[in-house]
Amino acid sequence: MANNSSRRKWLKQVAAGSLAVTAFPSLNSFATANEEFEPNLKGNINHSVCQWSYGFLSLDELCLLVKKLGFGAIDLIGPKDWPTLKKHGIDSSMCNGAQINLVKGWNDKQYHSTLIKNYLEHIELVAAAGYKNLICFSGNRNGMDDGVGLKNCVEGLKQIMSLAEKKGVIIQMELFNSKVDHRDYMADKSAWGVELCKQLGSPNFKLLYDIYHMQINEGDVIRTIKDNHQYFGHYHTAGVPGRHEIDETQELFYPAIMKAIVETGFKGYVAQEYIPTGKDSKEKIAALKKAIKICDV
Repeated sequence: MANNSSRRKWLKQVAAGSLAVTAFPSLNSFATANEEFEPNLKGNINHSVCQWSYGFLSLDELCLLVKKLGFGAIDLIGPKDWPTLKKHGIDSSMCNGAQINLVKGWNDKQYHSTLIKNYLEHIELVAAAGYKNLICFSGNRNGMDDGVGLKNCVEGLKQIMSLAEKKGVIIQMELFNSKVDHRDYMADKSAWGVELCKQLGSPNFKLLYDIYHMQINEGDVIRTIKDNHQYFGHYHTAGVPGRHEIDETQELFYPAIMKAIVETGFKGYVAQEYIPTGKDSKEKIAALKKAIKICDV
């Protein structure tokens, strides 16, 4: 699907340090009245937004928008862009840049040496920058049994967890659906990810529970969150079907999901990761304001 290829392309560009941004008119042209962006958040949810899904804005512009909307974090940002976040006083709620890509991950031993080197370096960088979360990926099966992949992940990740614990960095493996967007991805079930957490036995390893992906692959979102919340360190949102806005056009009812998350005592971030469908920048920015309001329970 287009959204899958878009995210893969963006991650490759980040790794290469060559992400180009499109110029966007001043946000003041949209905020014609102060009340348009009047912050009025309840404080129960720590909101964020994924940079790649609002890539039509430069990072400076996205920082300004985030502040106008009343929250203070952007997801999936690597080291080269942290100075921009710090300039605006914005948190990097999920750091990236240590991964090889989405399909070559910890389940395959041939990548361990590269991943261990990358993650040890990035753990130091994340900690030095004052951030907390660093994303990782299982990789694709490529014919591998899930049990073998789980064992390989444990073996590889154990070699970075002592440093993560020492530096206070949380390594978070994202759960993807393998039906629509990420065919053959191994970490496509909550139970597999929870077992990985149990076998690693580290408080600094968690799962990034992507609500969109897990609705597609297994459903039963609220029960899963309630039963396994101690293993979930971060959440992503998007509408099902289509990975678009989390509004009344799709099957997930986010106010109830957010309420369930709050009731677990979760203090981490919930990041918007939908692909906006608006015909222009104004509509896409309005969609983010609406998404934050929907999730602000």
